[in-house]
Amino acid sequence: MKTLIIASLMSVVALADSPRIIYTKEFRGSVPPFVIVTVERNGDAVYREGEKDEYPIKFKLREHEAGEIFRLAEQLDRFSRPLESNLKVAHMGIKTFRLEDGATRNEVKFNYSLDDRAKALADWFERISESEQNLIRLERTVKYDKLGVNDALLQLQIAIERKRLVAAEQYLPLLDRVIKNDTYLHMARERAAAIADAIRAPQTAGQ
Repeated sequence: MKTLIIASLMSVVALADSPRIIYTKEFRGSVPPFVIVTVERNGDAVYREGEKDEYPIKFKLREHEAGEIFRLAEQLDRFSRPLESNLKVAHMGIKTFRLEDGATRNEVKFNYSLDDRAKALADWFERISESEQNLIRLERTVKYDKLGVNDALLQLQIAIERKRLVAAEQYLPLLDRVIKNDTYLHMARERAAAIADAIRAPQTAGQ
């Protein structure tokens, strides 16, 4: 029993010391106006639409997805240097990268950066945000608007074709629900099946 308690405590300590990256974007007038994405090194992630979001979405990034995010953070010196271009450009939303790793707490804010690695990392978080918003849309239609399911699935299919979908496995429970329920439109069930097959297909690194 004592051994199990010690092992459990060690797991908690290891999790607490695990590095994480927190991305926030505040862009008043956009929908949503505020997002927060937290990514752990092991791929565990949380999406929130505001600091007091009562319904955060927890999901799991694929290994290569989390790996690329942390690789870019390392190339950006773990957010220990400025990224803002200071150019006179349109307001694109205030973006914040924050790294928490043990006693290390580095944070950098910017509207627009000339650093290609900062742009690439911001795009990863934009893709995550888009993916979670697509998930919210699909879940809402599956529950409350069966006629709207096909349109939600079409948007999801477009995201896949444009390589904008992240953590795709989180969609499978909803897709399977549509596939197995003949109260949804036949075209919606067919589209859901095609998307589920694409997600379950063997993945190669970088996809």
